[in-house]
Amino acid sequence: MDNLQKKYGFWTATAMVVGIVIGSGVFFKADDVLKASGGSLTTALTAWLIGGCIMIVTAYVFSNIATRIERVNGVVDYFETAYGEKAGYMVAWFLTFIYYPTLVAVLAWVSANYTQGLLGWESGVWPISVVYMTLFFLLNYFSPVLAGKWQVTSTVIKLIPLALVAVVGGIAGMTSGQTMQNFMQSAQTVAGSGGGLAVATLSTAFAYEGWIIATVINAELKDAKRTLPRALVVGTLAVAVIYMAYYLGISGVLTNDEVLAAGDAAPVQVMGMVFGNAAGTLLTVFVIISCLGTLNGLIMGSARGMFSIASRDMGPCASLFKRVNPKTNSTTHSALLGYVLSAFWLMVWYGNFNGWWGGFMDVSELPIAFLYVIYLSIYLWVMRTFTDLGVIGRFVAPALAACGSLYIIWGASQKDMFITFVVVTLIIAGAGVALMNSSKK
Repeated sequence: MDNLQKKYGFWTATAMVVGIVIGSGVFFKADDVLKASGGSLTTALTAWLIGGCIMIVTAYVFSNIATRIERVNGVVDYFETAYGEKAGYMVAWFLTFIYYPTLVAVLAWVSANYTQGLLGWESGVWPISVVYMTLFFLLNYFSPVLAGKWQVTSTVIKLIPLALVAVVGGIAGMTSGQTMQNFMQSAQTVAGSGGGLAVATLSTAFAYEGWIIATVINAELKDAKRTLPRALVVGTLAVAVIYMAYYLGISGVLTNDEVLAAGDAAPVQVMGMVFGNAAGTLLTVFVIISCLGTLNGLIMGSARGMFSIASRDMGPCASLFKRVNPKTNSTTHSALLGYVLSAFWLMVWYGNFNGWWGGFMDVSELPIAFLYVIYLSIYLWVMRTFTDLGVIGRFVAPALAACGSLYIIWGASQKDMFITFVVVTLIIAGAGVALMNSSKK
């Protein structure tokens, strides 16, 4: 770590936070948040606001942690420092076998959904999902450098559709009065309450996820103890504002019922209604690129998941999974396992839409809620050990972040098949415990 130059400033760090967080969630969760809110725009915007506030205060707490730990590789190292090697191993196991591959599967599906709409290829979403997932795993397998360049390029493109929908829809809504009408009249096509504010907030958690990755550049920041907390707070605040402006933009053109009917295609419909079909098509291309950028980022994590475990000489076949290809500098065997696990969870996601499970196991949200369970332990550690911080940094911020985590977890507990997902997670965690020291044996 000492060899890394202090080359990044506040604006670079802030841009990294924004670029990592903004991805696909805001595009395909807009209708889910509104549905969970019972069709009420006011409740939906409140959910986006609460989700944003939880993200901001949580990011602030973790920024204080990042400036104190030399080995900065995210939540695994924080948990290892707080509770020991075995605890860090179990968090890494969860990320490797559940968190990363579930989100990879969902992102491949989301990207395929928009592609199918663009091409007009009915029933093509699942074959396209497999193609996208395979393509980006191969990219990370054979050329990690090129994969990194794609990540930077797609980050810039992500902001274009959000800005267009926010500005165009916002102006249209103020001119026509559509936005105010949506505030006054809830959608009529939602049966019952839709789940409530907590479930709606859980839906926003997917869109707000990813900021934790920005902490890895801590060692390369100028005046990191001041720069990182400011960048995380300002960056996450900017994301929350951008998301809410985008959501208001959609509501400026479409009624609440039309947003629910349009589903993931709502932003495309907005641009099509204002500028014509050509603009809607172009926006779809931007959205697809944005989603693929997020997919690539998650695959970068998934491809390194088992490597991070094996590099600690823990877990099964550590000597195999910690090998790095000398030609491509890629985590060869770890990437292959990441692909297999992602394919498994894609099958689970496919089963949701084909009635295999008797319910809908939402692996786009439930793994994130489990990550917030892990966060709770981190907050207690901060309160107990960070004696050099003031009252706000040591107690107030972690307490608020803990309340936000509990609220997300409560929302998850109301989801369909929550208990089933808990059982599956415990089985996978149990396998991790059994195999923890198998390599050392």
